[in-house]
Amino acid sequence: MSENIGKLILRLMVGGLMLFHGIDKALHGITFIKGVVKSQGLPEMLAYGVYVGEILAPLFLILGWKSRIWAGVIVFNMAAAVYLTKMDVFFKLGSHGSWALELPMFYLCSALAIVLLGSGKYAVMRD
Repeated sequence: MSENIGKLILRLMVGGLMLFHGIDKALHGITFIKGVVKSQGLPEMLAYGVYVGEILAPLFLILGWKSRIWAGVIVFNMAAAVYLTKMDVFFKLGSHGSWALELPMFYLCSALAIVLLGSGKYAVMRD
């Protein structure tokens, strides 16, 4: 039972906290992301994938519907975010001594844990 509660807490944490990032982008737009994607020679339309990774995936993760798949979307989203915006600080520390990539890697690794562990018992569709 405690294993399933742990999986629920992990899903709610990753999905709930990531959703705030998605809501911010829904309210304020993704102009910055479009610019970054375009500067890498990629189609600007790919920037809209951030809505899938930061709104849709977190919502389905919270519900526990096909959690492994949606957590995988978050892993991909965060890997793309790190590659496109954070590679220059990969081996640097932040202003308070933490790894500069602490937050994005926290999301990436936590979502990866969900991919490996599954949704647990308390989910709309267990996997």
